[in-house]
Amino acid sequence: MTLIKADDTWLLWSVVIGWAAVSIWLEQKYQWAAKVSGAVIALLGALVLANLNIIPTNAAVYDSVWGYVVPVAIPLLLFKANVKKIWRESGRMIGIFWFAAFGTCIGIVIATMLFKDVIPELGKIAGMMTASYIGGGVNFVAMTAVFKPQESLVNATIVADNLVMAAFFFLYMWIPGSKAVKKMFITRSSSEIAAVNAEEVENNAATYWGRKEISLKDIATALAVAVIIAAVSKKVGGFFGSIIPEGNFALDMLRIMISNQFFLITTITVSLVTAFPKFFDDINGAQEIGTFLIYLFFVVIGVPASIKEILINSPLLFVFCTIAALCNLGLTMLGGKLFKFSVEEQMLASNATIGGPTTAAAMAISKGWTDLVIPALLCGIWGYITGNYFGLFVGNWLIKVIGG
Repeated sequence: MTLIKADDTWLLWSVVIGWAAVSIWLEQKYQWAAKVSGAVIALLGALVLANLNIIPTNAAVYDSVWGYVVPVAIPLLLFKANVKKIWRESGRMIGIFWFAAFGTCIGIVIATMLFKDVIPELGKIAGMMTASYIGGGVNFVAMTAVFKPQESLVNATIVADNLVMAAFFFLYMWIPGSKAVKKMFITRSSSEIAAVNAEEVENNAATYWGRKEISLKDIATALAVAVIIAAVSKKVGGFFGSIIPEGNFALDMLRIMISNQFFLITTITVSLVTAFPKFFDDINGAQEIGTFLIYLFFVVIGVPASIKEILINSPLLFVFCTIAALCNLGLTMLGGKLFKFSVEEQMLASNATIGGPTTAAAMAISKGWTDLVIPALLCGIWGYITGNYFGLFVGNWLIKVIGG
């Protein structure tokens, strides 16, 4: 029994959209919120509302966000995913990104082998979490649609993922200021970092997401292109999914890839953006619209299950996600030490893989690392592009190995 019923559509939409707006407002208004990031505020706020029985944990409104809002948000966020530009402008950060990505894969494999006998359908969860901890929550959604584990397990994994992710965001913020870390790793000199005094300079998140020139044509073009890409991907995926039979591992991988809407959205959008960069560069506002839609997603993924439920039924999922995130961070810092990456670059790369481009950019903004905002965004977008590929391979391979 909840205060707001599952069929109270208007009121639920008001909560989802309203809390997303509040999260953004807090991030841009207060320094503490900017450091936490609006994404984490959206997640934790929804968890609190659900666990206080104010909003239901399942509703058609949430399904609409998963089924329609997210497929439109993904191409909008990928309008800047020009592969040539990413490699040219992301600088050194793409290099350290690969350590974070492979760290995730190693951690997922280790955790899967440890818990394969006690957590059901762990191969499927492994594929979802591989994609999530390389490209962020959007990739989690994509792989959930691919592997389709039982709903109660998905809900428990979402809660575990969100809580572990929130804890690691605090860790990312703390590590660069640690005296022990500064002694062991290279840190950026004051000449490389924009001097930021939190008491004298207005919130960097507000500055970064300040008003930009945007026209009615921009909004119309951005939404039209995004919806068309999502619709075409859905139809093309359904067609190929119906004609490609199940077979060996390679054939199964091919069928999974070209029949999945999210995989096709990523592939089609990145291909179009790389082929026609000027057309997409001229569309203003796509990132802002897509980011707001993703904030709706951040709210929704915070509500499907209760913390009590996961603590009782699937406590090992906390450990599973923690192992994956720790291996991601550990290999990132090892690579940073060996190849002389700064600790700031390390934290942003690991953040970009665990949380996606928005949280990595939010961290760079709040810390005053202004020259690293764009590389962090591009690194996160590269995670969007590559996360599903890693998730598909690791998940399907582990399913073959452990049988589920």
